[in-house]
Amino acid sequence: MTLALYAHPFSSYSQKALVALYANHTAFEYRSLEEAAHRHDLEVLWPIKRFPVLVDGERTVVEATAIIEYLQVRRPGPLQLLPEDPMAAVGVRMLDRFFDNYVARPQQKIVFDALRPSHERDAYGVVEARRLLDTAYAWLERHLADGRRWAAGDAPSLADCGAAPFLFYADWTHRIPDGFRRVHGYRARLLAWPPFARAVDEARPFRGYFPLGAPDRD
Repeated sequence: MTLALYAHPFSSYSQKALVALYANHTAFEYRSLEEAAHRHDLEVLWPIKRFPVLVDGERTVVEATAIIEYLQVRRPGPLQLLPEDPMAAVGVRMLDRFFDNYVARPQQKIVFDALRPSHERDAYGVVEARRLLDTAYAWLERHLADGRRWAAGDAPSLADCGAAPFLFYADWTHRIPDGFRRVHGYRARLLAWPPFARAVDEARPFRGYFPLGAPDRD
């Protein structure tokens, strides 16, 4: 039975799941949420209406990390995104949470604040989000100091599936300082990674959705 993914091309969390699907050449039906019928179906499947959502027969899987872990169990491919070794898997999951909580979350705080009416904006919260991004960039610069090409070692993993879109949009939202050479290099490697490059290209028509103004790069 063919998998179905409810997702939007411009969504960072959708891209996180898409990278995993593309990296392993997993067949699936892309139910783009640009289409009203797919938005309606998503609400029926998952009333919280967050995405991506994966459907595999009678099973519905929500949240990008869970989707990637599910794919490894039920639809494994040549690229193993979560190590078999339990301790190595702990390291990958830790980094996955780092990118979700300390890069994606503050980045989205800034973007969502820009979508609010001006009288409802949270200036203090935005300052805190920018401060957290600066701290996360500095930590990542140190983490990459041993010359590793990928977040958790010598090969792409679950952590890189999230790092790719999250750093992509974070740099648009709150620039990575020029002095963080390793973080810039890692972001560039992620942009050159074919599964993520494909996701970026698919999202190009929707760059006008970015409320802060998409930069003329990447």
